[in-house]
Amino acid sequence: MSIKRTTLLLALSASLLVVGIAHGQQEKTPNSTSEPTTPEAIKQFNDDQIAAISKQIAGKEHQPAEVVFKNIKILNGVPAGNLLKIMQIGYSRSLGVSCAHCHVSGQFEKDDKRAKQITRDMSKMSRTINFDLLRNIDGLKDREPVVNCTTCHRGQVKPALDLDAEGTKK
Repeated sequence: MSIKRTTLLLALSASLLVVGIAHGQQEKTPNSTSEPTTPEAIKQFNDDQIAAISKQIAGKEHQPAEVVFKNIKILNGVPAGNLLKIMQIGYSRSLGVSCAHCHVSGQFEKDDKRAKQITRDMSKMSRTINFDLLRNIDGLKDREPVVNCTTCHRGQVKPALDLDAEGTKK
């Protein structure tokens, strides 16, 4: 991969990150369902949502997510039971938010919340970084490097742009 192409892809990825930050800051509008804000309330809310959905999909956990759920656009092929874990651990915990941050509770297929599309776009950005960029850096080929939501967000909606010496957000 040429240096120009790598630079262009990194610039594009940075642009998407900035767009995601800007939209994430604007997403603070109130919604019809009260979104929990404390870590304990978020965990309880998510646990309740996951339990209810798990009951609904009982016996279908191993089927592809797009067969069991409506409007799956980025996690096609993932078993439905694993999708719930990805949502709870991969997205919710990584951003420190509840399911209600991206989804309309009880109508998870709806695209009414801007955060849902931002998450899809950021997921595509992560895939580009992981599969098109990191895999092509010669010095990293022996390590299998990966970026994900936690890499930047560290439990916050707004990505950590500055870390202290211990690697925690200032």
